[in-house]
Amino acid sequence: MTVAWRTYPLAAACAAILALGSVAPAQASKERFVVDLVNEPSSLDPQVQWNPDSYYVYRNIFDNLVTRDDKGEIVPQVATSWKYLSDTEIEFELRPDIAFHDGSKLTADDVVYSVKRITDPKFGSPQLGQFDKIINAAALSPTKVKLTTDGAYPALLAQLVKLSIVPKAIVEAVGKDAFNLKPVGSGPYKLESWQRGVAVTLVRNDAYWGAKGPFPTVVFRAVPDGATRLANLQSGTSDFGVTLDADQAGQLKSAAKAQALIGLTERVAYLRLNASKPPFDNVKLRLAAAYAIDKEGLVDGLLGGYDKPVSQLGTPASFGWIEGLTGPTYDLAKAKALVAEAGPAAKAEIELATAPVFDQRIVQAIQQQLGDAGFTVKIAMSDMASYLKRSQAGPEGTSTLSFGRWSCACQDADGTLFPLIHKSSGWSAYRNPKADALLEEARQTLDKEKRLSAYKQVQEIIAADAPFVPLYQAAVIYGATKSLKWQPTPNESLFLNRMSWSD
Repeated sequence: MTVAWRTYPLAAACAAILALGSVAPAQASKERFVVDLVNEPSSLDPQVQWNPDSYYVYRNIFDNLVTRDDKGEIVPQVATSWKYLSDTEIEFELRPDIAFHDGSKLTADDVVYSVKRITDPKFGSPQLGQFDKIINAAALSPTKVKLTTDGAYPALLAQLVKLSIVPKAIVEAVGKDAFNLKPVGSGPYKLESWQRGVAVTLVRNDAYWGAKGPFPTVVFRAVPDGATRLANLQSGTSDFGVTLDADQAGQLKSAAKAQALIGLTERVAYLRLNASKPPFDNVKLRLAAAYAIDKEGLVDGLLGGYDKPVSQLGTPASFGWIEGLTGPTYDLAKAKALVAEAGPAAKAEIELATAPVFDQRIVQAIQQQLGDAGFTVKIAMSDMASYLKRSQAGPEGTSTLSFGRWSCACQDADGTLFPLIHKSSGWSAYRNPKADALLEEARQTLDKEKRLSAYKQVQEIIAADAPFVPLYQAAVIYGATKSLKWQPTPNESLFLNRMSWSD
C-alpha cells in the first residue's frame, strides 16, 4: 500500500530546532571544500563517540588498523598483512613508515594502546560492544602486534575497520579532554581549528603515507535544516551536504551546480519498543505496533523508493542477512484488534524519541500509523547527543518507543544484533536469554553456516517477540557539486581522499 505522507506538517519542536540551521554562506572553491553536516561533531576523539557527524570528520584525521575498499573488501591500512595463529590469536604486520601529524612515528605500542583504551570498560567507549571480544593486545616488535580474543571471533576484522589508531604518548601527556579538543592522528587530514558552534576545519596532510586528499582545506559546518543544506548546494556556497531526503534529491536532478549521490547502505531503520515499560511489556501490543506500520507506504510515499523495506533487523549489505525470512506485515485490522483487546493498557500516552538527524516526516508518519491503530503517541525531540545518551540507558532509562537507524560500519550482523539485543550492551533495552545465547554462539565460531543458523533464530525471535520493528534498508543521499567524483559506500564512510574532481 502506498500512502502520500508528504502533506504531514513538521512538528513545532522540530521546526524550532531546524530553524537554527541558518549559517552565514561561505563561498566554496576547489581550494576550500565545504561540507554541511546536520550537527556539530560531539567529539573528535574517535574512541569516545559514535555518531555520524563526529564520524564524518574524525574518520579523515585518523587511520584504522584495516579498512574496506570501494568494493567492500577488507584491505590493509595501518596493518599490511595478518594471519591467524589460532582461532583466538591473530598477528598483524604494520607499516613501518606511518607518522602522526606531529611527526612522531606510529608503532605497535600505539596500536596496543588504542586497543586497550577502547576495550577498557572504565574508559566507557560507546563502541565497547564492538571490541569487547578482544581480551589482550601485545606488541611483538615495533611493527608487529598480536590480538587475542575471548574465543573465536569471526567478526573481528569487520569490526577492526573502525579501530582508529591514536598516539599513546600524546593522549597520555595531554589527557582525554584536551586530546578531544585537539586530536592528533596519522590520517590524510589534520585538524586546523574547531570553532565551537561554527565549524571544524581540516587541512591536508601533505606528508601522508597513502593517497593524498584532493582538497587543501576542508570545512565542516553544522546545518540542521535540510532545506538550507540543499540551498547551499544549489547556490554553490557548499560542495557537499549529508542527509538529504528523496524530495531534495529530486530537486537536484535539474540543478545547474549540484548533483545527488545515492547508494543503499548497511544501515537499518527501525522502531524500538521497550519491552520493560508499559504498554509494550505486553507482547500483543508490541505485535500490534508491528502490524500498524506500513513499510512500503513509508518507502514509496516519503522516501522516493530509494530505500528498501526489510523484514529483519539488518540489511542485505551485511553478512548474516537471511534470505526469505519474513516477519509481521502491515495489517491495520489486526493491529486495531490487538489494541482493542488490551483495553485501557493501550490508551496511555507513549513517548516516541527522535533527533533532528532523522527524517521527521518518517517519524510523524509512524506516529500517525500507530495512532490509526489506537495508540496515543507523542513525539519527543532532543539533540543527537541527548538522544544517544538515553538510547544507552538500559531498559529502565531508554524511551518507551524510539525511532532509530543503526549502522556498525562493519557489514556483519554481529555489529547490529549484538549491540541492539544482547543484555551486555549498553545500547540494549531487551532481555531474552535465548537470543543472548544465540548471539554468543554466532560470535564464537568461525563456521559461517553455524553463524547463519544462529542469526536466523535470533531474527525469528525478533519477529515473534517484536522488541523491534525493522523498517527499511536505508539509502544514503548526499548532495555534491557537479564537478565532484565519488561513490557512496554501504558503510557510509566519508573518505575525503577517495574523492576527486572531474575533468
